[in-house]
Amino acid sequence: MLTLFSKALAKLPLPIIHRLGASIGWLLHWCSPAARRMILANLKQSGLCPNESELQRVMRANIAETGKAIVETLAIWQWSQQKALSMVKVCHNLHLVDEALARGKGIIFLTPHLGCFEITSIYYAAQHPITVLFRPPKKSWLSPIIDVGRSKGQVILAPANAQGVRAILQALKAGEAVGILPDQVPNEGEGEWADFFGKPAYTMTLASKLAEKTGATILMAFGERLANGEGYEIHLTPVESIATPDLLNAAIATQIAQKPEQYLWRYNRYKVRRDSLKKSEKTP
Repeated sequence: MLTLFSKALAKLPLPIIHRLGASIGWLLHWCSPAARRMILANLKQSGLCPNESELQRVMRANIAETGKAIVETLAIWQWSQQKALSMVKVCHNLHLVDEALARGKGIIFLTPHLGCFEITSIYYAAQHPITVLFRPPKKSWLSPIIDVGRSKGQVILAPANAQGVRAILQALKAGEAVGILPDQVPNEGEGEWADFFGKPAYTMTLASKLAEKTGATILMAFGERLANGEGYEIHLTPVESIATPDLLNAAIATQIAQKPEQYLWRYNRYKVRRDSLKKSEKTP
């Protein structure tokens, strides 16, 4: 059923996909009081909205953008690589990729839940191999849909387990690129508490360890969703250091501040892992 829906979506023009997504975003918003509270609480915590008027503006925009993200992802999974690439209008700072590849130490692309993060790996994989770390879905029947949808061009999927970590480490040692969602709450025992917009968040240590071990170039990648379904702009930003989870979160926060309307604020970034309860006692 989901595959049929995705295929139907993929045939629609992007402006229609985004209008449909915005409507679904509002529907989900009103059907989920918990999500409404989460978005509002996280936006307030971020401090990115200087007053109540701006807070309400960003929140309203975010509701629509979140729906667009859901629906466009289903469509992108069914698009051909050529069609996906045609939606990218420009990639800013693309020279950073050439410079990083020339160093031969590999590239760590950090792609937070901001904008259209599906489009960034597809764009890069049209020219170079990239190994993308992902968390397999809890519902096993979704795996084939996701695997096929994301495996475009030279994208190699690596599950978020020991085998997947070995795969991305090998890719970096070969001078290739890897993609990581750095703001995903890690599994038990795989993170540390670090500041995120002024509040402790359980944060992955993997990206920091990979950077230290390989000396890879670190680039933040953001696929900005353009208005009126006009496509996407990819922004590449160099990150000086993610030596600690605090530095990693600071880099993520700086990226989010560029376009807070397109961040996934309904995601519980501050949830506590069971094995981290003792660690949380040292936080305010």
